[in-house]
Amino acid sequence: MSEKDIHSSNLPEAKGFIYNMIGVLARNKTTVYLLTFLVTVAGYFIFTNLPKEQFPDIVIPQVYVQTVYAGTSPADIENLINKPIEKQIKAEKGVKRIKSNALQDVSVILVEFDTKVSVTEAKERCKSAIERAKRDLPKDLTQDPSAVEVNFSEFPIMNINISGNFPLKKLKEYGEQLQDKIEAMPEITRVDIVGALSREVQINLDINKMKAYGITFYDIQSAIQGENVNISGGDLSVMDVRRSLRVAGEFKSIDQIRNVIIRSGQGATVKLGDVADVVDSFAERQDFARLDNNSVVTLNVIKRSGENLVAASEKIEATLAEFKKGNIPDGLKITITADQSERTKSSIEDLINTVVLGFIFVVLVLMFFMGVRDAIFVGLSVPLSALLAFYPLLMMGFTLNTMVLFAFLLGLGIVVDDAIVVIENAHRIFNHHKELTITEAVKLAATEVFVPVLSGTLTTIAPFFPLLFWGGIVGEFMKYLPFTLIFTVIASLI
Repeated sequence: MSEKDIHSSNLPEAKGFIYNMIGVLARNKTTVYLLTFLVTVAGYFIFTNLPKEQFPDIVIPQVYVQTVYAGTSPADIENLINKPIEKQIKAEKGVKRIKSNALQDVSVILVEFDTKVSVTEAKERCKSAIERAKRDLPKDLTQDPSAVEVNFSEFPIMNINISGNFPLKKLKEYGEQLQDKIEAMPEITRVDIVGALSREVQINLDINKMKAYGITFYDIQSAIQGENVNISGGDLSVMDVRRSLRVAGEFKSIDQIRNVIIRSGQGATVKLGDVADVVDSFAERQDFARLDNNSVVTLNVIKRSGENLVAASEKIEATLAEFKKGNIPDGLKITITADQSERTKSSIEDLINTVVLGFIFVVLVLMFFMGVRDAIFVGLSVPLSALLAFYPLLMMGFTLNTMVLFAFLLGLGIVVDDAIVVIENAHRIFNHHKELTITEAVKLAATEVFVPVLSGTLTTIAPFFPLLFWGGIVGEFMKYLPFTLIFTVIASLI
């Protein structure tokens, strides 16, 4: 049917970009089907490969400033350390809140910056404040002030407990083997061992013998430090080949430490074993791990920020299964506790099931008012819009978490609006003008309602734009919802 005949039938204006575009799509149905298939497959792969988290991975610009001053009371820590450092930190831009704790021997200051300040910048500002405050701090600090950023991804994603009728030293050896295997995974930042014994060589001095030989603590300290070193001897040319020389002087056994020669200021010489009892022992335990009333060695697994929690947990479980098949003794038990992936998978699966049920209910409602065929076509806009929205989510580095899925659930009934309007208008034009083909009716219908559909889409997403500029920690947490909903509604328009 020509354009002249269309105008003679008092039909809507048939000229315009939308009319011509739909004409091109109608003449290339195979291309449209292929593009739709590719978008669907690629969107599905993005959905399966997006990092999965229970909650969004929020980066809060908080920095801990810690200082150690052994033998100092909390009151002196407050006056000598906290106040000078706080004074300099307050002068920095973007500081929102400072919270300090004065403990025995230790000063801990928590500095919170505005969310506009990056974590790296916040840490650098704290370091600058510490440098300015050093002139007012005691010169004999046990440990200089250090600035460490607070990272919520540093919390363990699971605890691996190693137990059995073995000494803690033996359990630690198996724990270190697992530690090396798990830390080799790209998804893991590090693995901390808790509840194990740390080797410590104790030198228990006899004060009376020291006085008899005229030896001081400094004499013993200097002698041990001077002996326990590796020294580079430079290069040596051998057969036209340059070889490096190295003098290995580190202690290999306890007997070597006992035989260290101590020289006093008066010229007396004595072996360390004559004035001290050298014992190969363990350091005093600062942390303990127990499971089922038994002492265990626990591995705290810390995931790298932005990596897939579920995938990391599955890899760790596969590594543990392979480790158990190796040469481990009978009675060695490896138990996983506090596995965050279980809760994450449960929450995500529940929300996905809710989204699927919501989609089914939307299609059922459409079938009641529009019929089966039109309801199916309109209902297809829901998964297609969601899959298309995964592209910008991937580019922005979003994870698949409860906020993203909740946004999809919220947009279920919104994304079908555009399709409903176009199809209903196409039916109206087709039924009133029998001389038109269905293709011409759809072209005219989309052209006629394009501006109302566009304005309706913009007014739908307009209330969510202010959420993008919501400041503070809550804003960082909530931004996933408006971004996802905006991308999904725009995808429905496309």
